[in-house]
Amino acid sequence: MVGRVGPANLDLSEAHRFPNRPVQAGGSLHWDVLSLYQGVLDGLREAARAGGVASVGVDSWAVDYGLLDADGRLLGNPYHYRDDRTQAAVPQVWRSVPAPELYRVTGLQHLPFNTVFQLGAARGSAQLAAARTLLLVPDLMVHWLTGTVGAELTNASTTALLDAATGTWSADLLGRLGIEPGLLPAIRQPGEVAGELLPEVVRATGLAEGTPVVTVASHDTASAVAAVPADRPGFGYVSCGTWSLAGLELDRPVVTEASRAANFTNERGIDGTFRFLRNIMGLWLLSETLRTWAAEGLPSDLAPLLAMAAEAPPFAALVDPNAPEFLAPGDMPARITAYCARTGQRPPDDQGAMVRCILESLALAHRVALRTAAELSGRDLDVVHLVGGGSRNDLLCQLTADATGLPVVAGPTEATALGNILVQARAHGLVADHAAMRRLVADTQHLRHYRPSGDPRAWAAAGARVGLG
Repeated sequence: MVGRVGPANLDLSEAHRFPNRPVQAGGSLHWDVLSLYQGVLDGLREAARAGGVASVGVDSWAVDYGLLDADGRLLGNPYHYRDDRTQAAVPQVWRSVPAPELYRVTGLQHLPFNTVFQLGAARGSAQLAAARTLLLVPDLMVHWLTGTVGAELTNASTTALLDAATGTWSADLLGRLGIEPGLLPAIRQPGEVAGELLPEVVRATGLAEGTPVVTVASHDTASAVAAVPADRPGFGYVSCGTWSLAGLELDRPVVTEASRAANFTNERGIDGTFRFLRNIMGLWLLSETLRTWAAEGLPSDLAPLLAMAAEAPPFAALVDPNAPEFLAPGDMPARITAYCARTGQRPPDDQGAMVRCILESLALAHRVALRTAAELSGRDLDVVHLVGGGSRNDLLCQLTADATGLPVVAGPTEATALGNILVQARAHGLVADHAAMRRLVADTQHLRHYRPSGDPRAWAAAGARVGLG
């Protein structure tokens, strides 16, 4: 993505799009990280043709990493977080650091694929024994672009190895878990210059010598939240794509036993903020459903399916989107059908009903996460900002407004890219502060507004059926 920023303009254009296809090999699921890096180089080449590139910033998903040897060479393709190797590692990690203590230190929601559990699964492996540096995926891309190493703060906070209070690696946790302290590089702050493009990258892309790579909020959700067009503190957000990240922006972490029991995470944002949120298995359920239908030769175009879903009876069937059986790739409609049968519900009987089941279930999960976040933090909410790809889904936006009983402001769709661009723009002195960044988003991007409707009691009753009341 290429962004152009001025006092009253914020324009975004797509330079290049490339596939991200995980690969199953040797019984494990991996990212094809060299293919991804080639896609980055191709994209930078296209951006260079447009001219005037002042800097580059990299963001990606969280928790996954590459290991480098003593020569700085990658030791194999990174594992995909949906690989199941971490299941057995969770109790092993907890034997070294009990779950309540791990939460008190890191403030991180329990997810079985958090980096700490991935490293637990790798314990004793030849690859980890040979490793001298661990780089999370965006830091690995920055390393290949610049030759420098570092760990950007917002993404480092997703590892369950960072001290939530200090924003530094927890030496105590590393020691108890048997992780060499030198494996983890120094923390970088969003807005720092990580380095300049290597000569080989300049030759491959046509970008100018000396082009800096600016450290942005490299966790995609952190960038998305940075671009939420809020104008007052009483807002909740849902960054909705493959995952729905629903929560609040706070100035300090909430690491109480109640927040741990509710499985809320405290991840770092820009400017000393914390993203107090719950991970919800978002539109992954819908995308896997559409993929399955396409493979079976069934209609899979989203627009007519959403129209059918809008006409389907409400609350006919519901699921908990975070049920573990929905995590792995595969036949999602069959798993939803099995979940409904197991919970005494009549499964969706056509495609429209299946899509409605997914979207109503997500809206209920948004409702529970936002209300719980407000209760745990002592904050009041008066609006929900829904950003990311899910903001294009009118039905989901309206259902979220209905479920939460709050107005929903939908957009921007490309919130992550905008947050990335704006942190770079601030580093160049083009915007003054975070408030100015958000005003620029609100003034320049297309936003849609949804008012709550329907009976709130119906939503409460429906949610109670699947533990989302």
